[in-house]
Amino acid sequence: MNQMVPRFEILKEKKLVGRRMKMSFAENRTFELWKSFMPERKKIINSLGNDLYSVQIYGIHFDFKVFNPVEVFEKWATIEVKDFNSIPDKMESLLIPEGLYAVFIHKGPASEGHKTFSFIYGKWLPESGYELDNRPHFEILGSKYKNDQPDSEEEIWIPLKEVLNK
Repeated sequence: MNQMVPRFEILKEKKLVGRRMKMSFAENRTFELWKSFMPERKKIINSLGNDLYSVQIYGIHFDFKVFNPVEVFEKWATIEVKDFNSIPDKMESLLIPEGLYAVFIHKGPASEGHKTFSFIYGKWLPESGYELDNRPHFEILGSKYKNDQPDSEEEIWIPLKEVLNK
């Protein structure tokens, strides 16, 4: 895990369409969310590519330093779109603003993702010279994503801002 070094990217604004649910880590409804989204995603006619975006919106008071498994956040199952001109029924739009992100690659089963996130938030971030920015966090589930298979890969995008007065 200590060999995990992110790449840094300035993300251009992204338009996403999908479904969302409120949940916590203790009451994780991710499976339910994706189960409701996947059969309906073909109704999104203006999608850009096939990559899926798993997006988390944590409130401004969400504390990553003191983990609270019952803290509620919003999770989205989405796909990128060209525009918001055609949003299917029971789906919503989500705009991710431009900004700096650290991008990590999680290799291995999705069920072991907590190890990668623990490294990012518990070790890498405190030592990085950056702070979390109040923008969406997300994972890109691309062509190498195979859910719980040992050879699965996904990109983890962490929103950052530089720390002033280091």
